[in-house]
Amino acid sequence: MRPTSIHSVSTELSKVFEHIDVNKDQFINRLLDYLRHPSISAQNIGIGEVAELLVSMLRRVGFEAQSFPTPGHPMVMGRWERAPGAPTVLLYGHYDVQPPDPIEAWISPPFEPTIRDGRIFARGAGDNKGQHFAQILAVESYLAMHGRLPCNVIILLEGEEENGSPNIAEFVRAHRDLLKADLVVTADGPLHESGRPVITHGVRGIVSFELRARAANQDVHSGNFGGVVPNAIWTLVHLLGTMKNSGGEITIEGFYDDVVAPTDLERRAAARLPLDPDDAKRTLGLSRLDNPADRPLADRLMFHPTLTINGFHGGYGGPGPKTVLPHEAIVKCDARLVDRQTPDDVLAKIEAHVKRHAPEVELVRLEGMLPSKTPLDSPFSERVQRAVRTAHGVEPLIYPSLGGSLPDYVFTKILGTHSFIVPYANADEANHAPNENIKIDCFIKGIRTGAALLDEMGRSVGSHTSS
Repeated sequence: MRPTSIHSVSTELSKVFEHIDVNKDQFINRLLDYLRHPSISAQNIGIGEVAELLVSMLRRVGFEAQSFPTPGHPMVMGRWERAPGAPTVLLYGHYDVQPPDPIEAWISPPFEPTIRDGRIFARGAGDNKGQHFAQILAVESYLAMHGRLPCNVIILLEGEEENGSPNIAEFVRAHRDLLKADLVVTADGPLHESGRPVITHGVRGIVSFELRARAANQDVHSGNFGGVVPNAIWTLVHLLGTMKNSGGEITIEGFYDDVVAPTDLERRAAARLPLDPDDAKRTLGLSRLDNPADRPLADRLMFHPTLTINGFHGGYGGPGPKTVLPHEAIVKCDARLVDRQTPDDVLAKIEAHVKRHAPEVELVRLEGMLPSKTPLDSPFSERVQRAVRTAHGVEPLIYPSLGGSLPDYVFTKILGTHSFIVPYANADEANHAPNENIKIDCFIKGIRTGAALLDEMGRSVGSHTSS
């Protein structure tokens, strides 16, 4: 993991970089055209049309491509496998986007891409159309200059990532042979706020659930029935108090059983990251971080599971008093999981805890996603780092894990392949929010990064080991 000097750009890659520079304006205009097509998975708007658009796009580039139906939205797969003996890189992205609401908060319409101050504003600009389109343009640019790729490439684009990727695991299992690769690279998420590139080796998992408490068959008078009728909100408050203490420890029996401590290599990598808790407090207007108070910021985001109350609903919330005793209440929660924890096992432990402490409370299971991890000393780690250095001209920041969740586990746990997340978007991309954007400079550097990755993998011919 020692920093190395930026090596010279190969003649082949230099020509590709020149092609990218010459065609910069054309590439920007083509991204604008792509972003004009809505593909909102939650509302099933434009999904089928964009899937077919991508199939046509990949075929024009020179890929064998098709759309695969799933119980939900289609998967799009493109394949270029004409480099015998060379490694195979699987590039993953998603073509679905979040709903644009609230529409009134957008300065320009979400599906009418607009350039302002060196940025492209549109829904999907950063998450994830701009990023996977940069990957496609990297492949196209290499083929335009050399008529071939230095390695084999599979592109997999999902249409349900914003819905929690409910069908990708079964799809990957069913098409394991078509997806066999030496490594996976996902271009998603933001660069560091400083603008430095980032390489991430894993993500936390997640499991979401609701707790529902019911008492009487209707709300009742808090004077006439207070002390007689159980209060549904108090039932949940007391239950939640048994699940996490004031010191920040999750007190659900067995919750930490499968948690694996980070390796020394991971701890050293995390300690080098420019993550300042005081900066976080200033930015968010906080006087303190969550307990335990002495836990380093990087550790909080990568190495520890969480239990979060997302929302608490029940009783009266309008202006003035209303002396009512609520008969029902609902709390929505999620738990972020680290390596070796699984959504099913954690939910089973939460269910058992609820039955012991509040058997009248109903637990409703929602979506879950496994955590994922690629070792920092993967044989592909240095190659990915060299590609990013070549494209950006600076050292990338190496993250052992992200705090958030992506369906990366389908590659590491189902395919058994090492996987890397190499984001292209700016830190203030406003993904999932109004005025989502990508800096044009980030988009072009993303194309360069994708091309450098292909070139770097071509250099490793004869030294790779297929998964």
